[in-house]
Amino acid sequence: MQIVQHDARFASADQISPADLAEIAAAGFRSVICNRPDGEGGPTQPASAEIRAAAEQLGLQFAWLPVTPGKIGPNEIAQFTQLLADLPAPVLAYCRTGNRATNLWQFAQASAAAHPVAEPVAPAVTATPACDWNADEKAWDVVVIGGGLAGICVTSSLLRRQPNLRIAIVEPNDHHDYQPAWTLVGGGAFDVKKTRRPMASVIPRGATWIRAAAERVEPHANLVRLTNGESVAYRQLIVAPGLRLAWERIAGLQETLGKNNVTSNYRYDLAPYTFELVQRMQGGTALFTQPGMPIKCAGAPQKAMYLACDHWMKRGVLSKIKVEFDLAGAVLFGVPTFVPPLMEYVKRYDAKLEFNANLVAIDGPARKATFEVKDADGNVTRVEKRFDMIHVVPPQVPPDFIRDSELADAAGWCEVDHATLQHPRWPNVFSLGDVSSTPNAKTGAAARKQAVIVAENVLAARANQPLRYRYDGYGSCPLTVEKGKVVLAEFGYGGKLLPTFPLDPTRPRRLMWFLKASVLPRFYWSGMLKGREWFTGAAHE
Repeated sequence: MQIVQHDARFASADQISPADLAEIAAAGFRSVICNRPDGEGGPTQPASAEIRAAAEQLGLQFAWLPVTPGKIGPNEIAQFTQLLADLPAPVLAYCRTGNRATNLWQFAQASAAAHPVAEPVAPAVTATPACDWNADEKAWDVVVIGGGLAGICVTSSLLRRQPNLRIAIVEPNDHHDYQPAWTLVGGGAFDVKKTRRPMASVIPRGATWIRAAAERVEPHANLVRLTNGESVAYRQLIVAPGLRLAWERIAGLQETLGKNNVTSNYRYDLAPYTFELVQRMQGGTALFTQPGMPIKCAGAPQKAMYLACDHWMKRGVLSKIKVEFDLAGAVLFGVPTFVPPLMEYVKRYDAKLEFNANLVAIDGPARKATFEVKDADGNVTRVEKRFDMIHVVPPQVPPDFIRDSELADAAGWCEVDHATLQHPRWPNVFSLGDVSSTPNAKTGAAARKQAVIVAENVLAARANQPLRYRYDGYGSCPLTVEKGKVVLAEFGYGGKLLPTFPLDPTRPRRLMWFLKASVLPRFYWSGMLKGREWFTGAAHE
């Protein structure tokens, strides 16, 4: 339990338990408000009735005002305001992370003027001197949350169109990673050191880097609150923080990652360990897993398997290794056109496919993995499997500060119009990349195309003009089926094929391997991040 005191009468907290209430009462609180719907967190979440009973035994007043993330409306605000007036203070309100309770309290305040706003400040580190800004202005023209591919690309595209824009990039990390190459690292085909550069080296010229993490977005006040206690005001907001790898959702995984033959290409420090395990493998069972969608680069889990199998085949040990691919979903790949060529490689490597099998726990020292397996009738049973090597892909979720904000859709992703990438309720907010609610493949190629759409539409919105540019759902997944050959899957909304080259897209090609392993890494650093928009094909009405 973490309590945040906002003023003498109100504090917020993350999920509390009945055992916490004695401490809450001892701290002087007289009332508790629950803003979390029952059952939101599954069977481990204490029910509101259980908290109420424990609170009342200690003489605390209790109120339940459940609010769905991203769905705070006038009725909820009015009810919360009335509760603050009726309940004896001090009041503690809680939800899953404390964000919803905090947002409700802020809405209940008299006006946005009650919030202290930090003026734009020079960043701790910038790639180039920050562009000039008027110290009397409290708001940046554009604030971009996220310094990954999506955030850097859209910033570069905006500044190429309007170099005088005052843009701040909110990003806590001191490095920038070229993540698409980590699959190649795990297959022994790329140097991991070439996938990471200092963040300061990729910040676009003319943009300011605010080296801090976003903690909360308050679109009603045009504010981004940071973990360092400061706030950043904006006129336009672009949300591009990516998604969060939820390693903790697989019991025992975090304790055993990087040892006990447990690895994952989804982390910089672990991808080299993947290839180390592949090289050491002489026989036994190799498991490869894929969680439920959405995940970044939906083909990456099976690409790890293909590259490992190709290595074992060339070494002559594949026949001694039992290869199994456990998918939480019911299909090998979401675009049916590409399933037949992929199945040819599944057969070639004699890999076993286990559908509707979701990894839920792992015991590294005992070399045991536990899966929840769903049958045709929807019944779920737990199945334990031994392994000599396992490549794990973690569940992937929206960042908490988005999931619990007014920007979120019902699933917690940043809600946008699927064509314009504009938020439907907050017209000065746009989103792109892995965090957005668009139903496309979460890939770098998608973010690159989205960056052009967002740049054009943000500038149109600033000029009070119609949003003319439209995103067609384009995404690209270079499926490395063997070392030296790639099936380049390019598609848009609804699985519509959108090939860049006039070639059969289902055929594995050495040309596409050259593109994946040699051309794209160079283009990433020197082209994409610099705002080069070749082959983006941005469409407008």
